[in-house]
This record gives sequence, C-alpha cells and structure tokens, in this order.
Amino acid sequence: MKPLTVNKEILESVFSSMPNGVIVVDHNNRILFINSSAQKLIKQEHQDLVGKDIRDFVPNSPIHQVLNSGKSTLGAKMTIAGLQCMVNKTPLYKENQLIGAVSVIQDISQIEHYRSLLKQMEKIIEFSTDGIYVVNSEGITLIVNSAYEAMSGIKRERLIGHHMGDLMNHGYFDQSVSLLVLQDKKRRSILQRIGQQKDVMVTGTPVFDESGEIQMVVTSVRDITQLNELTNELKKAKSFSEMSQNRYTFSTEGNDEKVVFQSIQMKGIIEKVKQIASYPTSILLSGPSGAGKEVIANLVHQLSDRKDMPFIKVNCGAIPEQLLESELFGYEKGAFTGARQEGKVGLLELADKGTVLLDEVGELPLSLQVKLLRVLQEKQIQKLGSSKVKQLDIRIISATNKHLKELVEKGKFREDLYYRLQVIEIAIPPLSQRPEDIEVLLDHFFTYFCKLFNIEKHVSPETKQILQSYHWPGNVRELRNLVESMIVSVPSLTIEPVDLPPHFSIHGNSESVHTFKQRMEQFEKRVIMDALHTKPSIRKAAEYLGVDHSTLVKKMKKWDREINRGIN
Repeated sequence: MKPLTVNKEILESVFSSMPNGVIVVDHNNRILFINSSAQKLIKQEHQDLVGKDIRDFVPNSPIHQVLNSGKSTLGAKMTIAGLQCMVNKTPLYKENQLIGAVSVIQDISQIEHYRSLLKQMEKIIEFSTDGIYVVNSEGITLIVNSAYEAMSGIKRERLIGHHMGDLMNHGYFDQSVSLLVLQDKKRRSILQRIGQQKDVMVTGTPVFDESGEIQMVVTSVRDITQLNELTNELKKAKSFSEMSQNRYTFSTEGNDEKVVFQSIQMKGIIEKVKQIASYPTSILLSGPSGAGKEVIANLVHQLSDRKDMPFIKVNCGAIPEQLLESELFGYEKGAFTGARQEGKVGLLELADKGTVLLDEVGELPLSLQVKLLRVLQEKQIQKLGSSKVKQLDIRIISATNKHLKELVEKGKFREDLYYRLQVIEIAIPPLSQRPEDIEVLLDHFFTYFCKLFNIEKHVSPETKQILQSYHWPGNVRELRNLVESMIVSVPSLTIEPVDLPPHFSIHGNSESVHTFKQRMEQFEKRVIMDALHTKPSIRKAAEYLGVDHSTLVKKMKKWDREINRGIN
C-alpha cells in the first residue's frame, strides 16, 4: 500500500471534520479557507465565503493584531454571533514572509454556562445558614463554608485536605457522619459534638457517579445547642407541672400573701430582710411552725434580683428519705430500678439562677447533708447515675422549727453544713410574743377571704376581744385557718363568740358566754345585726324582724353602752 501523501484535499478534509472552527485569512483579512464548524459559529452555513473580508462577518475580529505584530495570541475570549468563544490566533508565514493568519475558534458558551452555575452554587454554599461540609470518596475534606466556620469556631484551612479520621483523632469532632455514609453508602444523620462544646445535627448525603460509586459526601450541619437548651427548659417545665402541692411549690411571680405586722419585733425582721435580700448569702429562718417563715422567705426572694427566676420550695420532712435524693439532684435514665426512662431534672437544677427554700431542713438525712454541703461549697450538682457535673447558681434559704445547734451537738446535723446555712439567721417569734400583730392579722385575713369568696362578714367586738386574748399555739397559720373556717362555715353575717370553737371559751376572757340566757341574747343580737346589715335602714330592719322600731333602737343603744364600757 502506497504511503498517504498529504495534499490540499486531505488538509481541507481534516480541517472540515474538526469540531472547532478554523479560519485562514491573508494579509488583507481576506478569507482563504473556512471550515463548516466556523461557518456554523458565524451563522453563515452553506455560503461561499472564500475571498470575502472576515470583518464583514466578525466585526470585532482582532485578527489584524496578529497581522500587524506577527505574534500569536492564545486563549482570548470574545463574542461571535452571540456566542461565548475562545480564540487562538497564529500568524501564517511562507519563506519567512507573513502572508496571513490562522484562527481556531472554540464555542465555550456551555462551559461558561456551567461555570456561571458553579459560581452560583459556590455562593449558595457559602451563604447558606446551615453549615456545609464536603468530603471526597476517600474521606478527605474538600469544601467547608462560612456557616460551618462560624458554628464550629474552626477555620476551613485547618480542615480542607485532611482526612476525617485524622480530624476526629485531633478532637475537632467526636464522630464523622461522612465516614458512616462512605461505609453504608446511604444517607445518615447523627448528633455530633464539635470541639467538646457545641452540639450539632449532621446529615450526610452520598453523591454517586454514573457507575454507582460515591464521588463525594455532602453534609449539612445544624447547630442544635439552643434546641437542646430549649428541650431542657421543656423538661423543667414538665417537672414543674408534676410537682406535688403537699411537698413543694413553684413561683416566679409575687403572690397575694402580704407581710402584715405592727409589732416592733416584726418591724426589725422586715428591715433586716430588706438589707440582706439583694445578696446571695444563705439564710436560716428559725421559729415555731406557723409563725410565718415561708412568708419571710417569699419576701426575701421578691426583694432580690432573682425575683424573676424560679423559686423552688422543698419540704424535706414530707418527701420519703429514699426518694429525697433523686428529687433534689435528679437522675439519668436507668440510674436505678423504677427510674423514668428519660431521666429526671432535680429540684436544685430547676432552681438554677433562682432561690431554693429547704423547709424543715432539720429532717434532712446525714447522707444528703454531705451532698448539699458540696453544692454550697463548689456550686456544682451531679445527677444520680451521671459522671457529669453542672455549674449551679442558687440561693439557699433554710427553715426549721427545731434547734439545729442542739441537733449538731447530738450528731444528727453536720456542723459544717449548719454554719454554711446559718450565714444569716432570722428568728421568727411566735404570735403569742407579739400580740400587737393579732388584730392587724385578723383584719387582714377577714378582708382577704371576704374578697376571695365574694362575701361580706364581720367580727363582733366580743369575738375580737376573745381572739386577741387567745395564746395561738398554732401561730399565724392557726389564725388564718380559723378566719377562713368562720367565714365559710358560720351562716350569719356577724361572727359571735358562740361561733368560735369550744376551746376558745376556755382560753377567752371571763366574760365569755356560758348561761342559756346569755346565749339567747347573743342569738338575738346576731339576728338583729344581720338584719341591719342586709336592710337599708333601721325601720326596714324592724319591719323585716316584725318588731317595733323603738324596740330595735333601744336594744342598739344598750349594746353600744356595753361596748363603750368594755373599751373604757
């Protein structure tokens, strides 16, 4: 077979079959040769263009630059017939004489389109609010966006080019979803901890090539640290709602309970509370049951800068000893038999940033006294079944009706805890030692319960005198309960001595009613007083009772004289 001789026809055939456009011009810009690809580019298909000026079809053609300089230009971008093209221009010599130029034109419109899309995708990735993390099929980091940098606090330069396994070993994150996706060849989602300080939800998605092999893994990263905090708050709210009223209560707002007093002793206590309330110092409230220790604790909380934070009240004597530790400190799931599957937030943790009232603190078991001491000393708490500790900021107010110092001497209360709790001690005296407060408390509770139950009742002067002379062993609580009982249980509108419980006549004054005649007079007085309160005038009351108007007036004058004698 003869060797192939390259002639003009073969060259023209070769150039015509090329996908890129080829145009040859002489030194006058006249077309010497143009292939079909070039004619398509300049939209002059099936036209005889040989001998015509190239500038008629490509007005912005820079071919003259090559003809003038005799130097090649490569990779120049230009628009030809509305298409983005890459043009290489080379001078054409014959016997060292410049006779023209050759242009090779490549349509790069589609390439530019994809390049534009790529830039848009880069911007989308870069400005996504979710973190984006991309690795190749080998698990090596390719792309990290700004959101991931901000979320993790790690610059992308420290990640790109490094294998995920190495990054895990260096503590950048605790586990890699990308490696799990490469292993399982499917989408995976996990909770990840970045830098041992931030919780994120990561979802890795595999990108497959045409042969079904993974090209890369694209991971979206979302910060759920705040979500976890909200979840914890929800758990707290759930725990609040499940609190048993007889054991502890919760309050973040002021309540209707007021500190009512007239005695010098209580005035001194209130002044002291105002002085110390703004400090986080531990306070020990001592005094008999019902004297008002909880009311003073409420006042301390409301006057402090923690008033808008939780106020947890724990009755240490009402919770069974075997449950008290888990109630106070909380527990992780599976911490002990019978524990909730999801675990539980402890009361001390619920009160974080707020105040805790430990009522009947003298009932606290010695084993828990040690743990409570640690909370006070280290400001930390550790749940049952957990190895993690949590910082805690709470103010402790303790209340007791026992002499803790005597319990310390008997070995039933830790001395170190006693002094931690008793940084400031406020002793609430019994009501019998501050008789000046009885009348104001009586008036206050009558007004409060009448308004609460939407009823109008009164206390007769004789009844009030008996109540003021009573020694009140149950203190303010007994007085409050008696007033509520009388308002709801006595049918008449005026509370008379006969309406009081039997033991009040024993401790009352010598003028307490005993005889049948006296009791009848009290009953008559009650009926008349009720009529006077319900009718608009004395005359109407007399008509209602069926007695003469003058008779009613005489009885009223008699009772007024008796009251005045009693006062004088």
